[in-house]
Amino acid sequence: MKILSLRVLAAIAQAEQDREPTPAELAAIEAEMPLIQAEVALLDAQIALLDRTPSELDERQLRRARRRVLAARRDLANKGANEAPGVAA
Repeated sequence: MKILSLRVLAAIAQAEQDREPTPAELAAIEAEMPLIQAEVALLDAQIALLDRTPSELDERQLRRARRRVLAARRDLANKGANEAPGVAA
């Protein structure tokens, strides 16, 4: 087993930090963007309710945000299952 010095490990770590995302990584982020946006909307709704008692409208907005997150997760999972190689449809 080869042992690397701390200087070599630091250089490797720096090289990893300086690299740009690959097209595949960018495509994966783009595919997850609806879920990311739905989770941000849910977080916004939850933050708005931290310092007050939720009204009926607030509760409705929170339920809608939760449903959007679940729908985005479902769509992402279904999309991944349909694109997986070797999976029978």
